[in-house]
Amino acid sequence: MADALKYLNDDNFQTEIAQGVTLVDFFADWCGPCRMMEPIIHELAEELNGQVKIAKLDIEAAQRTTATLQVTSIPTIILFKDGREVNRVVGVKDKDTLKRLIQSV
Repeated sequence: MADALKYLNDDNFQTEIAQGVTLVDFFADWCGPCRMMEPIIHELAEELNGQVKIAKLDIEAAQRTTATLQVTSIPTIILFKDGREVNRVVGVKDKDTLKRLIQSV
């Protein structure tokens, strides 16, 4: 299902995270660890489609949002609930770790 994973940018970021639970993967195409996370994020988006929003944000294309949230290392994965950050992890994480992060809210 192609629409299970959302792609965010500076223009749609606030609107997309405003309601419900949203997990956002901050990444860059040139980042090796980010490429390692990609299949995990896609699997999570498929499994949890309709329950939680899973999204990706390219830090180079969304520099304003990246700076506002003080994302300094990638991959950074931030969990939002109703527009507010509730948790953040940095580095490569397995799917179970991300599921537990989501279940914590």
